[in-house]
Amino acid sequence: MSIICKIVNHSKHPKPEYATPYSAGMDLRANLDEAITLHPMQRAMVPTGLFIELPIGYEAQIRPRSGLAAKYGVTVLNTPGTIDADYRGEIKVILANLSDTAFEIHDGERIAQMIISRHEHLKWESAEELSDTERGTGGFGHSGLK
Repeated sequence: MSIICKIVNHSKHPKPEYATPYSAGMDLRANLDEAITLHPMQRAMVPTGLFIELPIGYEAQIRPRSGLAAKYGVTVLNTPGTIDADYRGEIKVILANLSDTAFEIHDGERIAQMIISRHEHLKWESAEELSDTERGTGGFGHSGLK
């Protein structure tokens, strides 16, 4: 099923697209006049030149590209970053260099993935207690490593 989403592309690059028929995410590209050097432990907001109008009930999630993370230690800092349906500003990606060497970002490079997801709104119901489960309050590694 495809949904329709308006996009304004002020970049020098094609609109994001799915690389394969079963891809969940679309690659976002850096839209730069000059390269950005990310030094170790440094972060930068990288513009894409893209503006979108998501349908109500949808969000865009910005996630790291596995190759950048595995090969260069570069990741999306607030992952996943959420773009709400009422945001109309430029999509920018907060990249962080977690490696011990500098990394250069060039115009047109694929820097992140964008996944479009449907979401629901809920209403809170105040309660004095919650139902019991087998897990209960166990969390933060309670099930062990193996």
